[in-house]
Amino acid sequence: MLRRKILLPIGNKLKHYFTYVKSDGQDHPMSPSDFTYGVSFQDPATPVMEGLIDLHNYIVFYLILIFLLVIWLLTQLIHNYFFTFTYPKSRYESTWIRFHYNSMRNITHFSRLEMGWTVGPALILALLGVPSFALLYSMDEVLTPLVTFKAVGHQWYWSYEFSDSNFESEIIFDSNVLFEDQLKQGEYRLLSVDNPIVLPIGTHIRTVVTSMDVLHSWAIPACGIKIDACPGRLNQVFMFLQREGTFYGQCSELCGVSHSIMPITLKAVLL
Repeated sequence: MLRRKILLPIGNKLKHYFTYVKSDGQDHPMSPSDFTYGVSFQDPATPVMEGLIDLHNYIVFYLILIFLLVIWLLTQLIHNYFFTFTYPKSRYESTWIRFHYNSMRNITHFSRLEMGWTVGPALILALLGVPSFALLYSMDEVLTPLVTFKAVGHQWYWSYEFSDSNFESEIIFDSNVLFEDQLKQGEYRLLSVDNPIVLPIGTHIRTVVTSMDVLHSWAIPACGIKIDACPGRLNQVFMFLQREGTFYGQCSELCGVSHSIMPITLKAVLL
């Protein structure tokens, strides 16, 4: 009864996450070669994402050093104050223990050491702050774009408007998720759309983001972009695509019951 009422429904739901749809319309199990296991970031497509990955690796180096230092200090304190403590049995042992603990006070109650662990974190914050501020200012740099388009969030789809002077007329289209019965071979569930955005590489691009109803968030991890779409407000973000490819993103702000079916598909092409 447990298998029929609980385990089988859970297994049927999990099956959809490990299957893909072929051209015959049937679900087929994935093999390890059908997808890549990863524990890091996606391959960067813009200089901003390259900078974010470099900053992450730079900060992790200091995090590992701090972690090892704290673990070493805790280990020393626990060993010295717990495992090595013995009650004195003679005056000689009492004198030795008193001397031993007085010497250990240099580890925990040492004025120069206290100054060190006050100044040290300040220096570490300075070392982390300089590259992070440089990256932050480069991300907010205002450039002269060759292409400008608007991304408008709706419940629950995206619409795009290319009304730049470089085009003869306005281009407006909606981008909706492809459901399982609409997927073709090689398309991703809850990531593929019917009308992807097509943008040129090697071009400065400005994206103006807004919303028509509630808060949304236009995010593409490979491009290092995540910007809120607010009703009645225009936010802008710049990108410079360095390579061809298809990049996927999703709405990253809880926007209602169908929040999970607001994907973003961007195709970078060489013109």
